[in-house]
Amino acid sequence: MSIPPQPPSSPGPYGQPGQSGQSGSYGYPGPPGQPGQPPYGGAPQGWYPPQQQKNNPLAIVAFVMALVCNIPLIPLILGIVALSQIKSRGEKGKGFAIAAIVINSLGIVLTILIVALGLTGSLGDDDAPLKRDTTGPFTGPATTGPATPGPATKGPSSAGLTEIRKGDCFNTKDDLAQYGNEEGTQAARSVNIVPCTQPHKGEAYAVFKLDAGAYPGNEKVIKSAEEKCSGTALTSYVGNDPKVSEKLEVYYYYPQAASWLLGDREVTCFVGDPSGPTTGSIRASGS
Repeated sequence: MSIPPQPPSSPGPYGQPGQSGQSGSYGYPGPPGQPGQPPYGGAPQGWYPPQQQKNNPLAIVAFVMALVCNIPLIPLILGIVALSQIKSRGEKGKGFAIAAIVINSLGIVLTILIVALGLTGSLGDDDAPLKRDTTGPFTGPATTGPATPGPATKGPSSAGLTEIRKGDCFNTKDDLAQYGNEEGTQAARSVNIVPCTQPHKGEAYAVFKLDAGAYPGNEKVIKSAEEKCSGTALTSYVGNDPKVSEKLEVYYYYPQAASWLLGDREVTCFVGDPSGPTTGSIRASGS
């Protein structure tokens, strides 16, 4: 009887370690490298060094322009574009862009305010506030002491059209000969009120206020002005002086849609010589 040869040595169950010529059955050896360091000396998988953010150049330009020249709208537009670029590119400079927008916006608002005040006559080159005597007409610029009746010894005083009162004499940059247009002429926003003893283009003889409410339109306003400035309003001021009908013509200032929104309701009736300034008042005594 022969004994069969002993079979070759086989690995233990599940590839247990310790058997000769065997290795673990779970996984394969990794690439060479030092213990505790990433393989091949590189960075761990999925990690990159952080990139340094840079300032958005458009934001800086907008900020400098807003500080130095502050041209309306340009720094504002540049700041808005810079904010969009900063958001999409992940850049720095958001503070510069916002500051440019704020500074330029404030400059625009201030410019609009100055223009609006200039158009309404609130900003004028007046020498001093008006001073009136007890009868109402302008007598001269105000002084530091008590107001006293009598002719003025100083220069003219600039005033808006709504500051003209009955009996005031004034000069305007406009040519009265151009006021003959039936559809009306855009008048200057202010006049220089002077004592009637000095040369002047116009003399106000009546001031009326129109009814409040929505603007009725140019045609209705002009019709109301013609009615109020004619008839007894003129004759009660000048009396029967023939020079009024011979040399002087009747004019009036009336509110337009833009000034109506600002509270202007006054119609100012005045007379003037279209050929040039006159001296002295046409007001009849006792009127």
